[in-house]
Amino acid sequence: MIRSSRARRVAITLAASALVLTACGSDSDGGSDKTNDAASGDGGTSELCGKNLAFLGALTGDAGALGQNMVGGIELALKEYNDKNADCQIGLKKFDSQGSPDTAPGLATQIVNDDTIFGLIGPGFSGESLATGKTFFEAGLPSISPSATNVTITQQGWTTWHRVIGNDDAQGTADAKYLTDNGAAKVFVIDDGQDYSKGLAGTVKEALGDALVDSDQISVGQTDMSAVVTKVQASGADAVFYGGYYTEAGLLAKALRQGGFKGTFMSGDGSEDPNFVKVAGAAAAEGAVLSAPAGPPPADFGATGLYATQSYDAANIFLAALDDGASSPEEINDFIGSYSGDGVSGPIAFDENGDITESKIYAYFVKDGKLDVDNPQAIE
Repeated sequence: MIRSSRARRVAITLAASALVLTACGSDSDGGSDKTNDAASGDGGTSELCGKNLAFLGALTGDAGALGQNMVGGIELALKEYNDKNADCQIGLKKFDSQGSPDTAPGLATQIVNDDTIFGLIGPGFSGESLATGKTFFEAGLPSISPSATNVTITQQGWTTWHRVIGNDDAQGTADAKYLTDNGAAKVFVIDDGQDYSKGLAGTVKEALGDALVDSDQISVGQTDMSAVVTKVQASGADAVFYGGYYTEAGLLAKALRQGGFKGTFMSGDGSEDPNFVKVAGAAAAEGAVLSAPAGPPPADFGATGLYATQSYDAANIFLAALDDGASSPEEINDFIGSYSGDGVSGPIAFDENGDITESKIYAYFVKDGKLDVDNPQAIE
C-alpha cells in the first residue's frame, strides 16, 4: 500500500457548470437507483466503466444536511461526466453512517467487499475516518475525504487516504488569529469531546497562548448549558470558541446570550450551516462568526452547501484518473497522489501524507438573522 514514486503530474481544471442537481436519499446499506452493477458496462474504454464510486458519511441525523451537501457535489460531477460519456457510465453508492464512528466500520466492510466500487469519497467526519481508515488502507481502496479535518488521520500511515480540505491545525490557528486580531483578550474554549471537535478546539487553545482564559467540555446531545454558561461568565471572557457541530453550537449560543454574555461567539465548520441559526434563534445567533476551510462556490455552481465543492472536486479527481487510463487501485491511488490541478474549491495537490498542500480559511458571519454564505472574509 505504499504510494508509488512515479512523478506523473496531471494538470486538469475542474470547471463548474450551471446544471441543477438535487441530492437523493440513501439506504443505509448503500442501495440506490444511481448505482451500477459491475456487469452493466456498455463497452467503454476503461475497465471501470459501469462501476461505482462510494460515499460514506452522514445522510440522516443531526449532521445529515452536511452529508447531503457532499452527495449533491458528487452527483453533479457524475452527471456532467455521464452526460459526456454515454459508453462509460459511473454510478454512486451511498452509505449512511449518520457520522458515527460506531456505525461506520460495518459500512466500511460492506464497501471494501463490493467489487463494483473503485473509489471512496469520504468518510465525511473525523471520528469515522479514524475508525475506518485501516480497513480501507488494508483493502487498498483509494479515498478522498471532502471534510474530515482531524490532524492525526494523515499521521496513521494510511497511504490510500487523502483530503481536499485544510486540517484542524490550519483552521484552528486561523480561528485564534481572527479572535485576537479582532480584540479578544480573554477567550473561553469549549468542545463536545468528539475527535473533530477536540482537534480543532485543541489547536485554538494552543494558538491563543495567553489569551486563553479557560476551557470546558460538553456532551453531544446535551441541552442544558447552564453550568458552562456560569463558567464562561465567571471567567470574564470576552469571546467564546466552540469546537463541535451546529446543534449544540446553536443551543450554546442561545444559552450564552440568555445568560447575559455579550462577547463574540465563534465556531468552526461543523457549525457553519444555516441550521445553526435555526437552533440558536436569530437574535442569539446574530453576530456569530463561523469559520470554514472552504470559500463560497461559483455563482453558477449547480450544487449547494458547505463541502459541495470539495466533494465535486474529489469526484472529478477519480474521474480524471479513469480518463487517464488508471484501472487498478494502485494506479488510481498513484494518480491521486501525484495530482495537481485547480478545482472549484481551490488549488489541489497532495503532500506525501495525503494532506492538501494549500488551504485558505474563511470567516462567515450571521447578519440580519441569516448566515451569509456568499460574503465570507478570508483570514489572512
